[in-house]
Amino acid sequence: MTDRLRIATRKSALAMWQARHVRDLLQREHAGLEVELVPIVTEGDRILDQPLALIGGKGLFLKELERALLDGAADLAVHSMKDVPADMAPGLAVEVVLPRANPFDAWLSQGHVGLDELPPGSRVGTSSLRRQSLLLSARPDLEVADLRGNVDTRLRKLTDGQYDAIILASAGLERLGLERHISQVLRPPDWLPAATQGIIGLQHRADDPATRRLLDPLNDEQALVQARCERAVTRRLQATCQVPLAVYAEPEIGKLELHAMVGTPDGTRQLVAHAAGPWSEAEALGEAVAEQLLRAGAGEIIAALLPH
Repeated sequence: MTDRLRIATRKSALAMWQARHVRDLLQREHAGLEVELVPIVTEGDRILDQPLALIGGKGLFLKELERALLDGAADLAVHSMKDVPADMAPGLAVEVVLPRANPFDAWLSQGHVGLDELPPGSRVGTSSLRRQSLLLSARPDLEVADLRGNVDTRLRKLTDGQYDAIILASAGLERLGLERHISQVLRPPDWLPAATQGIIGLQHRADDPATRRLLDPLNDEQALVQARCERAVTRRLQATCQVPLAVYAEPEIGKLELHAMVGTPDGTRQLVAHAAGPWSEAEALGEAVAEQLLRAGAGEIIAALLPH
């Protein structure tokens, strides 16, 4: 077994926190293991003046990290699973994930005003079409504006008064010790998260069993089952971040309760689906919910949003 491991990571505060967290877990499990962080600036980090949906989606945060793995410059990449496309680069695998953190969205506002109390016409920042669709469905009287940048940048834009409220992932704020900024946690059934939100995935070369053996003790089976279930919905729908798609597999004893939504960016149309099944059939459950959505008309919504 190797005594040295190189972790590719983005340079943002949250990405570095995640990489250091994985490093600490690995060194706790494997005495004497040397772990080196390999910070990389991705295309998604460089292009901050355009909405993600217009420039290629969240996969822009992965390409350089995946290239480092494939080129042998790193042995492991640490990702927020919601940024990992349903079909990842050939030769790579994510077979180990950490326990899921808070999967829900966080509402942050001036004066800690809740979603329902925000005055009409207020400006809300988000870079997610899913959040935009859910927001405008609940509050069509609000203005949605694109919001890019790392967590600190987004918080500064809120406190500077550029937005009346913003929506971020609860998990990222909690990992960075910034949960005091949360005005409200947006929860199901009215507000569903992105597929695999709150799950950290560990990506490695599929032909690297030594690294896989190092990772095995870190795996959380429940989070892995949730990830496979939720990603099955995304894969079947061939949905990217250009599609307002929300998916959440709620774990119960021996089974999953899966909820999903596909909507239009303006929130005027939303299709919902639900099913339950055993952990052992997680991917089949995801595919069944995706089929429900397709029968309800999700294919037409998705086709209208994707580039031709």
